[in-house]
Amino acid sequence: MSHRHRAILAAGAPVIFAGMLAGQAPSETITGPKDQKSVSVTIYNDDLALVKDQREVKLGKGDLDLAFQEVSAQIRPETALLRNLTAPAGFWINEQNFDFDLLSPAKLLEKYVGQRVLVLCQKPNPDGAGSKELREEAEVLATNGGVVLKFADRIETTVPGRIIFPKVPENLRARPTLVLNLHSPAERSQKLELSYLTGGLSWRADYVANLAPDEKTLDLSGWVTLTNQSGVTYPNATLQLVAGDVNRVQERLRIFPMKAAPGIAEAAPAPPQMKEEGLFEYHLYTLDRPTTLKENQTKQVALLTTSGVPVRKEYLLHGENYYYQRQCDDLGDKLKVGVFVEFDNKTESRMGMPLPKGTVRVYKRDSEGRAQFVGEDAIDHTPKNETVRLKLGDAFDVTAKRKQTDFKSLGRIAPWHYVYESAFEVTFKNAKKEPVTVSAIEPIFGDWEITQHSHAFTKDSAGSARFKVEVPAEGAAKLSYRARCRW
Repeated sequence: MSHRHRAILAAGAPVIFAGMLAGQAPSETITGPKDQKSVSVTIYNDDLALVKDQREVKLGKGDLDLAFQEVSAQIRPETALLRNLTAPAGFWINEQNFDFDLLSPAKLLEKYVGQRVLVLCQKPNPDGAGSKELREEAEVLATNGGVVLKFADRIETTVPGRIIFPKVPENLRARPTLVLNLHSPAERSQKLELSYLTGGLSWRADYVANLAPDEKTLDLSGWVTLTNQSGVTYPNATLQLVAGDVNRVQERLRIFPMKAAPGIAEAAPAPPQMKEEGLFEYHLYTLDRPTTLKENQTKQVALLTTSGVPVRKEYLLHGENYYYQRQCDDLGDKLKVGVFVEFDNKTESRMGMPLPKGTVRVYKRDSEGRAQFVGEDAIDHTPKNETVRLKLGDAFDVTAKRKQTDFKSLGRIAPWHYVYESAFEVTFKNAKKEPVTVSAIEPIFGDWEITQHSHAFTKDSAGSARFKVEVPAEGAAKLSYRARCRW
């Protein structure tokens, strides 16, 4: 149906129907939000959630159809499980159906193709004074790309007025509904719990760090950003979050874009942090109070807050291994020196909670006391006693220049093995009014050794050497070394 005809149905041609409510079969027992006693939502990473919905429902005795309204529009019906908490003996499910064909003017008209409807329109009186209502029956011939109505004496391709439908088809529902054919052991009010997995619910962690003026400590606040695009609201829900990589069978998933979290420039006072506990090989976080997850809403709740966390700052220049294999004329002037900060997720560092993966945004106050954004980085799931390391950007006042001062081949030691020797000089400049220490990491492949060096180095791994160079305030320092590689 075209957008024009949808608009006609929505505005110019109101839909009226009589008889039963949308999608309600005559023998159905209906349960909606008014019957809800509690709801809990456990949200996993990657667009997955477990919903447990408890309701008090009056059931008849024997076999009956129960329409469980207001379930997620993205429910995975094969995961649905209905339990009777009041009288489980003699209670069972025969079959269940998820009705997701939702009521709309266009869908209603589509369901009436081949059937007759009543059309009401206003016709002006012959004398020009006012108008009168005219009622005509018409058969709906088609709705493909527009509406085609067959009247007694003509065929029209527009809707001339209001349309009255005798009833709403049973397979059309106003909201997503799970219909269960079940056997009830008695006629009485019974507490039922429906649990199911659904898409459309997601969460991520966002962290706000405020660096102290001396950059030796930081205050950290953690926030959980929740997004509900599942098609239903979860009122006063018990909220739990699972952090970890849960294995799932790969299916054709419906992925919805996540809205960006609002920026938080100030670490406002936060309520008590979420309770954390281990769950299998994951971590479970529980909010200490109920919260409402509204449909099509992004909200944030506090995860943790701490202050005075010791932090380490590092300037880092990272080299490349290709220039140990050949002669290189230009290795770069004013090379970027990265700026990193790191802290330990330990109890003695005022931390110690397993941190879910997310984005850490770092701020520092200027001379007027205003918090300014200085960088951000993503972290993976970080257990207790691990180190959190963040790259915030590249230094403005600390630069480097690298040049190769010598290169020669020392010959072949085997049919496919060679020995090369390279010498380098790296000049660091510091425009700051205080001295800095720059770490230079040089990745060297093969069987290697440093034969000459101006500064001490450590062998970080089988393929890298680390030099630490002190650069004076508003001054410069040179690192020189010679490396021999066999490969």
